[in-house]
Amino acid sequence: MAAQSFLLTRPAAASERFAAALRESFGKDARVLIAPLMEPEFLNPALPPGVFDALILTSETGAEAARRLSAERGNLPLHAFCVGVRTAQAATAAGFRTQTAKGDAKALVRLIQSTGCRGRFLHLRGRDSVGDIVQNLNSIDILACEAIVYDQKPRTLTPEAAALLAGTLPVVLPLFSPRSADLIVQTGPVRAPLWVAALSPVVAKHARPLLPARMVIADRPDAFALLRAIECLCVARSKT
Repeated sequence: MAAQSFLLTRPAAASERFAAALRESFGKDARVLIAPLMEPEFLNPALPPGVFDALILTSETGAEAARRLSAERGNLPLHAFCVGVRTAQAATAAGFRTQTAKGDAKALVRLIQSTGCRGRFLHLRGRDSVGDIVQNLNSIDILACEAIVYDQKPRTLTPEAAALLAGTLPVVLPLFSPRSADLIVQTGPVRAPLWVAALSPVVAKHARPLLPARMVIADRPDAFALLRAIECLCVARSKT
């Protein structure tokens, strides 16, 4: 089997963390190229009026945005419902008391519903977001509003990443969001055989225009499950 490379396109901090996990699984000499296609831009929007009982956070960047807004304005609730463990860890480090769904947007809605809380919730999210959390909460008579507190600005593909995608050796491409998939698609045709590991079926749908040589979908929407999917993908290819 031709040796594969790993291409990570998430923002730098998240990519560095995932690169360490890849090297732990595949060896310290694993070829991992970090080439972020997005970087966060934090916004300072007017928040919906009124008092909120808890925040809803669906990303680590959202947790950082909450920390910044709380430091600047001091009027955010200290309790936060978080979609996953990483988001909860970031929110806890920022000083919030957290509960985590350890899943996706649907699991987060179920968690909030299970508490029986009938207060008001504020979802601090990015400009590109999936899951319709506020709409789904409102549909079950739980009051929720949202504010767009950050954007993910696109970055140009680095020359090293462009060369990797123009080569002939397999490239393992973990994709964590529909936006990540879309940005790769927008870079143009890819010559290298792509082994795509998608965080969810929605991400996989956005990755299909890449015509991947093979694609696997994580069985849960978290980084650990995506890493396991990559391991299965590479093992399967080694047996062909």
